[in-house]
Parts: sequence; C-alpha cells; structure tokens
Amino acid sequence: MNFDFADEQPKLLMLMYGLIAFVAVVGGLLLLLDVVPARFAQRQEGKLVAASASGAPLPRRPKQREYLFGLFFLLPTVLLLLVGLVVPAIRTVLLSFMDSSSTDWVGLRNYVWMFDEDAIVRVLTNTLIWVILVPLLATSFGLLYAVMVDRARFEAVAKSLIFMPMAISMVGASIIWRFVYAYRGEGEQQIGLLNQIVVSLGGTPQAWLQEPPLNTFLLIVIMIWIQAGFAMVVLSAAIKAIPADIVEAARLDGVTPWQMFWQITMPSIRPAVIVVVVTLSIATLKVFDIVRTATNGNYDTSVIANEMYNQAFRYGENGQGSALAVFLFILVVPIVFYQIRNLRQQREG
Repeated sequence: MNFDFADEQPKLLMLMYGLIAFVAVVGGLLLLLDVVPARFAQRQEGKLVAASASGAPLPRRPKQREYLFGLFFLLPTVLLLLVGLVVPAIRTVLLSFMDSSSTDWVGLRNYVWMFDEDAIVRVLTNTLIWVILVPLLATSFGLLYAVMVDRARFEAVAKSLIFMPMAISMVGASIIWRFVYAYRGEGEQQIGLLNQIVVSLGGTPQAWLQEPPLNTFLLIVIMIWIQAGFAMVVLSAAIKAIPADIVEAARLDGVTPWQMFWQITMPSIRPAVIVVVVTLSIATLKVFDIVRTATNGNYDTSVIANEMYNQAFRYGENGQGSALAVFLFILVVPIVFYQIRNLRQQREG
C-alpha cells in the first residue's frame, strides 16, 4: 500500500492544527490557574497590610468573589458530568420506555419483558448469585490472608503474590483462566490445567465452561481471584491501624487467638470491611469483561451488563438494552447511598 503525501496532506495539516490548538488551550488554562490565584492572593494580602498599618478594621472577605472563584474551578467538572453522565442517563431512561427503533412509546413493556422472558430471568438470577458470592468470598479470603500474614517474616512477598492479579486486566485474567478450564475430547492430550489434574487422577475430562450452573461458579472464581488482593490490602492496613495498647491489654487478659479475632480485630476493622464489601458489590453488579471473554454469555452464564450490551448493540433492541441499563443503575443506587450514609456516621462518630 503506497502512501500518497499529496492526498494525506490536508489530514496531516488538520491533525497538526488540532495538536497546536490543544496545547494552546491546555497551556492557557494552566497559565490562568497559576496567575489568577496568585494575583488574587497578592491583592488580598495588600489590603490586609494596608488596613493593619492604618489601624482601620480589616476588610471582610468578599464572599461573592470567592463563590465565583470556586465556580470557575468547578465549572469544567460540572460540564463533563453533564455531558458524560447526566445527559446520557436521562436519554437512557427515555429510551427504556420506547421500542427497539426508539421511535414509538411503549411504556413499561420493556420492563415487563425482563421478568417474563425466561432467558432474562436466568440473567437476573446469575447476577444475584454473583453479587452474593463474590463480595462474601473475596472479602473472607482477603481477611483470612491478611490475618495469617500479619507481621509474618515474608509478609511483603506474600502480599505481593496475592495482590498481583489486581495488576492484570479482567480480560487478561479471563484468558488465563480459559486455559485453566480448557477442554479437549476424551483421549486427547489435555491443555487445560483443571482437566489435566482430573485425567491424572483417573477421571474424565469435562467441558467446564459449557455445563450450567457449574460454569457460572467457575467464572465467579476468576472474579474472586482478582478481587481478593484488593480486600487483603485494605483489611491488612486496617488491622495494622489497631492501637497496639489494645492488643497488648487483650493479650495480658489471656484471650485466645479466636477471641482476639472476634472481640478485638473484627470490631476495630468493621468500617474497612463495609467499604470492601460495598466496593466489591458495585464492581460485581457491573461485571462484563469476564463473562464476555470466557463464554460470551453462552451456556446460561450471561449477566445484566453482558445482556445489556447484547440487546442494545448486537440485536438492535435499544429499548430492552436501555431497560436493563436502568435496572442495573437502580440496583447500584441503594448500595451507593448506604456507603454515603455509613461514611457520614463514621465522620460524626
């Protein structure tokens, strides 16, 4: 393929002009943010010095100017939220009450379809299983590991090994585990680790990702493998923040390790546990990459986010895809409000 500079010259010029304009705008904003606050601070300081020297009462801070100054910094964020979040959210809600072509109003038909269609009911059930098991098991494994390696000899190395999956993308982790679950016909050389273990023990290889409902639980294992490191790091930090005098007093009282865990450790790290569970619950509700990469949602493994993508972008059912998106948002909102309420109570305490 030959490159014709004459044909591509207009595109290159537009690209160059765009880069220049971008650099100019960013540089201007940075300069403005650097100069304006400094000038404002110098002017206010000059007024305060003059008033102090003359013995006059100190000037009151101009509240209106401060509000405008704060609005100047908040305006870009507000605009980005409006363009990238609020407007698309309102549009999605409106589309959920319309047909697949987004032209005719159908009311609640798309929401009724979610609970009438057996395949979608299965999707909702799978999502519920994910939300129950992933936060519970990932938090439990993270807490168990944090307690076991706390102040151990090779604590840093041990934590690094558990946290390492967090550095891998969801897609990358799913590909790794697809090789673990890989299946070849009976009598053939197995390349999947799990089937190779089964064969070495005298068993029969299985197509693990094609057998519901087992395949859903095997996909959940991937999410737990990734998120247990996050739970371990947060909870380990909370454990180390427990005052040493409380631990020493408990040991002097002769408490057992089990009593130490339930009476000292757990009450002290309860806020951190709540944060981990809430964070993992929200992440699990939105899980998409693992299901999409491992099974493409086939064999009864689909979840809400994956089905939302299928309905809207593969099947052209904009109304049904939007309804699933709104339903997913409704599921996330109570968890977010609970976390906000919990944080406020901690601050008041």
